[in-house]
Amino acid sequence: MNALWQSVLGEIELSVSHATFTTWYKKTELVSQDEDEVVISVPNIFAKKQFEVKFNDRIKKVLAKNGVEPKKITYTIIVTGKKTHINRETTLNNNPVSQLLSSSPNNHSVTLGRPIKGLSVTGNLNPRYTFDTFIVGSSNDLAYTASLAVSSNPGMKYNPLYFYGGVGLGKTHLMQAVGNEIIKNNPQTKVLYVSSETFVNEFLDYIRFKKKGFSDKYRNIDVLIVDDMQFIANKEKTQEEFFHTFNFLHQNNKQIIISSDKPPRSIPTLTERLRSRFEMGMSIDIQMPDFETRCAILKAKASLSGVELNNDTVEYLATNIKTNVRELEGALNQLLAYAELHGIEPDITTAEGLLGSVRHSRPQHLTSKQIIDRTAKHFQLAIEEMCGDKRDKHIVVPRQIAMYLLRSELHLSFPKIAGELGRKDHTTAIHSVEKIEKAIKLDFVIREQVASIREKLYV
Repeated sequence: MNALWQSVLGEIELSVSHATFTTWYKKTELVSQDEDEVVISVPNIFAKKQFEVKFNDRIKKVLAKNGVEPKKITYTIIVTGKKTHINRETTLNNNPVSQLLSSSPNNHSVTLGRPIKGLSVTGNLNPRYTFDTFIVGSSNDLAYTASLAVSSNPGMKYNPLYFYGGVGLGKTHLMQAVGNEIIKNNPQTKVLYVSSETFVNEFLDYIRFKKKGFSDKYRNIDVLIVDDMQFIANKEKTQEEFFHTFNFLHQNNKQIIISSDKPPRSIPTLTERLRSRFEMGMSIDIQMPDFETRCAILKAKASLSGVELNNDTVEYLATNIKTNVRELEGALNQLLAYAELHGIEPDITTAEGLLGSVRHSRPQHLTSKQIIDRTAKHFQLAIEEMCGDKRDKHIVVPRQIAMYLLRSELHLSFPKIAGELGRKDHTTAIHSVEKIEKAIKLDFVIREQVASIREKLYV
């Protein structure tokens, strides 16, 4: 039975990305098998939903290639060697209902469940922040996979581990999950989590009041986790002290984990020697969740309160709140609190009444002209240049961004997009949109430019 599953996993590993395989498939096992049913174990409820809705067809096909064609596949959750009672069957010929909202969440750390009993809180770690309660997806699967690697072998791989991205995307959760996992594996490990503000304040107290113990606190540890590193950037003496602390820990194979809102190279007042240290390990971008992810987050958070939101309500919230995941959760909490107070169901009508201002604060008739105009102003270009024939780089990239926004915000056809920018061939629009879609994932500067323009469209 084990040989069969290893064969299945081997074939799947060749057909999916490394991050996808590590995140979803690696922790699965074949529990039982007969001609009627195959039972596969997964580590948590999110993986269970992902396999039931998204991966079931792939599992079915690979099993068939290995000569196994059961009538149904059942996914069961096994945590620390114990089967849970959540064991809903997935038949092979079912039609997934509401795949969009039932699929596994793709991004953002949602704290699910109660604090883990017996887990150390030494070093300011929040015991609720664990890998099991972190929702994994395409925007953070690399960060998740790297974190797992660090937690299993701290100080030896990806050191330092540097996360960057906007607020509310799960950086703090993921960093503390590493710390909690390390402590769980080895309770004697000394893990310290601090914000950069705490480090700055304690360093200032050390200098002003000659307080003892500063160096001992930050150097006699095994894992140092520092949040919001950008706030240390314009403080020269503090940067110097952190540089020496970093060197001491790194040279002694102690793990360092850092988060910031920007990659090291984009923090203007960060000293060059610190920047080079931060870039010597692994720097990973954690991005905003997409529409499907926002829906999944809402579903997961609502279920914590014992509420099952209907799809219309979920989609309304996810569509109208895009800027910040914490704002999304805040809107959900407001809706649930209002519904509970008035003894009503939290439906789309109630959501519109409470949050309609979010939707109506946006332009009711966003036009192509507005998008092109905003993009041109952002790059200090004339409309004539944007729509003209010149192919200088400082014009081509803004033109491509404008095409991307016309597609993403107005859903215009490619021929229409090309026409709006004075192009005759719609393949130019296709190429431009695809290029910016790719650049947003890989290029921090492009992503910031697109986000800035998009934000100006809705103010």
